[in-house]
Amino acid sequence: MEYHKIVLIHRILVSLFLLHYVVKGYFLIADKKETLAGYTAKTKIAEMVLSALFLASGIYLVAAGPALSMLMYIKLALVFASIPLAIIGFKKGNKILAIIAILFLIAAYGLAEISAKHYKKEDKKPVDTSNITSGPVAVGQDIYKAKCLDCHGAKGDAGLAGAKNLRITQLTDDQIKDVIHNGRPGMNPFPAIEEDQLNGLVAYIRTLK
Repeated sequence: MEYHKIVLIHRILVSLFLLHYVVKGYFLIADKKETLAGYTAKTKIAEMVLSALFLASGIYLVAAGPALSMLMYIKLALVFASIPLAIIGFKKGNKILAIIAILFLIAAYGLAEISAKHYKKEDKKPVDTSNITSGPVAVGQDIYKAKCLDCHGAKGDAGLAGAKNLRITQLTDDQIKDVIHNGRPGMNPFPAIEEDQLNGLVAYIRTLK
């Protein structure tokens, strides 16, 4: 499954997970103990499944995504801190711990959104195309947008799904062609790209440096 689809699934899971704990927090703070107990019992299995999917998708995104920024490190710390706080808080009926856990989750969600918006803003900055004419490089640019943009990003350094940084690659032209044609772990092969198109794509990749 493509990286950006996992991102979407993870965002949905996080939203559901956060909503679930906000509901539980409301029942706890409002002293609706019987309602909380009933809700907890009915959603126990769903919570376990949601938690597992939430953590699994998050781990995948961290492992396959770009290098972590300071904001993402803080987000991870908040998420892992919120889990024991939530377990203890709701199990013991401790409102303060439960509230702190929920606030940590909200803060982690907010930091993730800030990080995502920052990446999108950076990635939308125009690439220098002053050296691109109507020749092979222009052809390569079109192929890049169609085949490479989702993982490598507009500047070649997005690093999504484990994609290598094209701005600092030390591969030769022939090695790049081999990777494109035959693929590599985590990257699909593109054997249908013709030789002239391949040359244009490599030429465009060189402009990203």
